[in-house]
Amino acid sequence: MRDLVNNQVLVAALLGWIIAQTLKLPIYYLKYKRWNWALWFAAGGMPSSHSSLISATTLACGLYEGFGSPVFALAFAVAMVILYDAAGVRRQAGLHAQRINHLIEEIFSGHPITQDRLKEVLGHTPREVLVGMLLGIVIAIFLKFIWP
Repeated sequence: MRDLVNNQVLVAALLGWIIAQTLKLPIYYLKYKRWNWALWFAAGGMPSSHSSLISATTLACGLYEGFGSPVFALAFAVAMVILYDAAGVRRQAGLHAQRINHLIEEIFSGHPITQDRLKEVLGHTPREVLVGMLLGIVIAIFLKFIWP
């Protein structure tokens, strides 16, 4: 257990995710003037917690293990896949779900039907990914300064 608590890279990763998920609540409130506590457990939204988590992890690997280390190279490669997926594949899946839900509403309007809606917020806009990535970078740098 002590090794986990002393693992700066793991702490950076967890802080990246927790802070991003927590920031979704006040950002949503400022935009819609109502609280949505379910966002704390949801994918999608501003900022991207996936981007924040992997950016904090990758930079922390570089800061603590060295930017020439194989660990940093692996973290960087994984980060590229996750960032691309967050803004690309998952975003498109969410847009498809949105269009399909709209089609279902048009086709069945006026008829009582218990059709489950598809989840529309799966991915992130490029802006959400960028903000999540910047948040992760700030967290890793801050952590390096307070915990060398």
